[in-house]
Amino acid sequence: MTMAILQRNLRFLIPAAAFVALFILYIATHPRGLSTYVVTIWANQGALLVFAAFAQFFVVLVRGIDLSVGAMVALSNVVASYVLAGEGASVWFGVVAVLATGLACGFVNGLVVTLGRIPPIIATLATGAVYSGIALFLRPTPGGDVNSDLSDALTYAVGVVPTSLVLIAVLVIVFSIMLRYTAFGLSLYGLGSSEHSAELTGISLTRTRIAAHSLGGLCAGMAGFYVAMVTLTGDAGIGPTYTLNSIAAIVLGGVSLAGGIGGPVGVVVGALLLKTVAALMFFSGLPPLAQPFFEGLILALAIALGSLGLLRVRNRLKLFAQ
Repeated sequence: MTMAILQRNLRFLIPAAAFVALFILYIATHPRGLSTYVVTIWANQGALLVFAAFAQFFVVLVRGIDLSVGAMVALSNVVASYVLAGEGASVWFGVVAVLATGLACGFVNGLVVTLGRIPPIIATLATGAVYSGIALFLRPTPGGDVNSDLSDALTYAVGVVPTSLVLIAVLVIVFSIMLRYTAFGLSLYGLGSSEHSAELTGISLTRTRIAAHSLGGLCAGMAGFYVAMVTLTGDAGIGPTYTLNSIAAIVLGGVSLAGGIGGPVGVVVGALLLKTVAALMFFSGLPPLAQPFFEGLILALAIALGSLGLLRVRNRLKLFAQ
């Protein structure tokens, strides 16, 4: 029984163990050791990728892939640099505008994929180019301003716990409940596991795909918003890194690129694992240009392990949020 449970959760347990080991190594090698300051900086950087990884996760869950994630993050970040500089109620309207930007982009992606009957990899490559163009038009060079009080509230710590970790925990709880206990969440897994079976059970493939892309866009909006909170500016050129890393993060977290497998906890573990590797490389003295090479190597290794069947499960519908 124990072996069966371990085998079923191997896809998640391996990256989780690797993350714990690497985080301990990171703290041990950091000049300031374990402190609220060090963990907060690490968590803030990790949160950026976590939000972007969730944007990729919901699309991949329904057998798609979103190459516009980075562009949506960049556009949302640029919008944030215009609408989050005020005070009082205007700031909260600005937050809504930033998240709505990501949601709208995701919705458009869903429409293009479903109604246009265009493969997701091609559709999102095209829409991503459009979103990047809009972001560059709005903000040709990095700039803008963000409310510093809001930034401080979301990037510092509550006691000894970084606020970013609290935000991540809230998202994991919300998404886990949604995926495990709601009809919408089950329809995402059902569609990802078998389109034919999902259609026979009455699931609307079109509506579910559009909803998955929209939810992914909303998460990209969160990422763009949080980039503004961390950097206090808008930058249209940040997109490409988030696209690649979002794919790497979910694969490392046990999400199958074939759809129907994975959970929110795995997404978080994969994203934080990737960021911890990047942080370790920084303190190891490796050239910054070497980081993409190692990230690509990790992604290739994760995909290879999955293709060899070492991390597979027999029934995708049985693998929900861990």
